[in-house]
Amino acid sequence: MYAVIKTGGKQYKVAPGEKLKVEQIPADVGAEVILDQVLMVGEGESVRLGQPTVAGATVKATVVAQGRGEKVKIFKMRRRKHYQKHQGHRQSYTELKIEAIVG
Repeated sequence: MYAVIKTGGKQYKVAPGEKLKVEQIPADVGAEVILDQVLMVGEGESVRLGQPTVAGATVKATVVAQGRGEKVKIFKMRRRKHYQKHQGHRQSYTELKIEAIVG
């Protein structure tokens, strides 16, 4: 069984037992999170699509870790214009372990 969920403005294909990193969710480590924006649920040959979400379908996940990703370096330059700009940031993430797909 698998599902396509939407969280943090992105879509992820998940299955029970998988771990994935998503945009930061305000939850403590070890807490259970219920993701209710399920766009599709599939099991074998049968597939249920939502319009836009599948009614009654949820995904239960446990927060494994909160962290920050690798540093992303941004360098902007205009040639011959004496313009250079350096920026960078580390994106925060939440690591989830998918426990079950309900519905």
